Amino acid sequence: MKITVTRTLERALAEQAHKEGTTPEKLALDCLQERFLPSDIRTSVKGEQRTLADFLAGHIGVLSSREHVRGGARMSENSGKRFAAGLARKRREGRL
Repeated sequence: MKITVTRTLERALAEQAHKEGTTPEKLALDCLQERFLPSDIRTSVKGEQRTLADFLAGHIGVLSSREHVRGGARMSENSGKRFAAGLARKRREGRL
């Protein structure tokens, strides 16, 4: 897509880009991203690496199982033993 801008807007973009130490194109792209994309999927104009945590920020968190299961689900207890038992069961069933 190509977007044609007026000379006045082009000049304003160039001046602001110079102040920010970037290019007019990157500045325009950043402005469009800020306006039209949700914050969790915007890319950084300054070239910073985004992490998986940044990408998933709006979708990850912590909850208390007590809110869903009386007494709590206690999912963290013996997790290593349960994982090993699950692997052993899969091996016996020929699925590992």
